[in-house]
Amino acid sequence: MKGAIIFLVVFAILILATIGSTSIPPGKAIYQAALPNTEQYTSTYAIAGTNAFVLIIAVFNGVIYGFIAWLVFTLATMVMKKDKKPQNIQQTVNVNVGDKKDVTTSP
Repeated sequence: MKGAIIFLVVFAILILATIGSTSIPPGKAIYQAALPNTEQYTSTYAIAGTNAFVLIIAVFNGVIYGFIAWLVFTLATMVMKKDKKPQNIQQTVNVNVGDKKDVTTSP
């Protein structure tokens, strides 16, 4: 649950940062690789005070950096749990085999 919050916070921050400056890598490079020759169409399509080109790059950056932050958080959490002293659990098991009667056999 905490990892999801980390992802969403970094995602939101990177979307806002990328809307301010589209030069943050790798969003623009991914956009040009995934959607070649479409910048002319998306840069003229207005969405929420900006254009679709900027928002697509912002989402790419948000997802990538959000995933990286989530992964680092998850690995750090795993390392911290691994360093804790393991619990020693002692358990006694009694096993009763056969009847309670003493059975003796003669040859």
